[in-house]
Amino acid sequence: MLNAILPVRSLLLAIFILMAGGGFMNTLVSVRLERAGSGTLAIGLVGTAYFAGLVAGSLRAPALLRRIGHIRAFAAFVAVLSASTLAYAIHRDALFWGALRFADGICLAGIYVCLESWLNERAEGAGRGSVLAGYMIALYGGQAIGQFTLNLGETSPTMPLMVGSILISLAAVPVVLTRIAAPAPGEATSLSFRELYAVSPLGIVGAFMTGVMLGAFYAMGAVYARRSGLDLAGTALFISVVIMGGVALQWPLGRLSDRMDRRKVIVIGFAGTLAASLAIALTTGTAPLMVFGALFGGLSFALYPLCVAHTNDHLSPEQRVAASGGLVLLYSLGAALGPSLGALAMTVVGTAGLFLFVAACAGAALAFGLWRQVSSEPVPAHLQETYVVLPRTTPMSAALDPVASEESTP
Repeated sequence: MLNAILPVRSLLLAIFILMAGGGFMNTLVSVRLERAGSGTLAIGLVGTAYFAGLVAGSLRAPALLRRIGHIRAFAAFVAVLSASTLAYAIHRDALFWGALRFADGICLAGIYVCLESWLNERAEGAGRGSVLAGYMIALYGGQAIGQFTLNLGETSPTMPLMVGSILISLAAVPVVLTRIAAPAPGEATSLSFRELYAVSPLGIVGAFMTGVMLGAFYAMGAVYARRSGLDLAGTALFISVVIMGGVALQWPLGRLSDRMDRRKVIVIGFAGTLAASLAIALTTGTAPLMVFGALFGGLSFALYPLCVAHTNDHLSPEQRVAASGGLVLLYSLGAALGPSLGALAMTVVGTAGLFLFVAACAGAALAFGLWRQVSSEPVPAHLQETYVVLPRTTPMSAALDPVASEESTP
């Protein structure tokens, strides 16, 4: 693994630093707007703006890369993201911050496209899986650690923004100084949603509903934690625990799905997410909240790569990269819808409404998954493709799938 990662260490270091500096912004924005008295729906719409920016950026960034190249595009996206992070200190207003979050989403999508296409170019053969694993560790590890930057705001409200901007700026250094040759300009491809549904109804419904659930959590989870009585440090810990729980359970659930009907594991994942969400909504006390939060993260984060693997089981090798690109775009559209719906549920039901909404989404997907098990035959276990933990960033990340990439190579 180390031999595969060392050639791309500068790219992995860049994404780790970037996530440490910007991965906490969803949490910070939600907490600050809630403290300033913004309504729950307003906070949800700000979260929607961020995920809408991710969708827009993932669709438009490849054209910019083809026009000006990877290094220039990466430096431009990082510069704008760093400036935007400082701009939150200028004026605290939901509309202004929503515009900044939209810009942040575009910039982060551009950064993801740059790094993922670069990693795909450098990853070779048997080392592709190790590169993908290193990317996932850097991505989610930086995001989890970055949550604790929130604690700096106890003494100085602008300190997290300044530290975040510094780290985001520093993330450009490993890339602009790298000796790794930039890849030839490429373009991500994807199958249409109609084609994907015809191939794998559970895969497309599961990916979309997972996006709705996790989009709602990322945008409103910090508000839920604060209104449940956690202080700023407890809120940062809760978000971090969910993220790290998501990293911890993806591999064992994926390995289980390689040995049995994968639909059963997807159904188990949605059932567990339903149970964990209800437990969070009904629990009191910090310790139980952390335990159920870790379970929620572990089960819900595994659902997207499980849905990708299930879809790949029904596709020819040359279709798999395009299908994964379509699924991550569908996930992103769900994530853009989730914050507003989660906020609406909190407005109607109260604080517990967020995880009751997530539970309802998981329940709907669970019912659909059970129906698919009854109405269609499973793919035999020996014909299933190997499960791969995949990021939910941009369609370009589909090319990092070692199974799809190797099998689509003539």
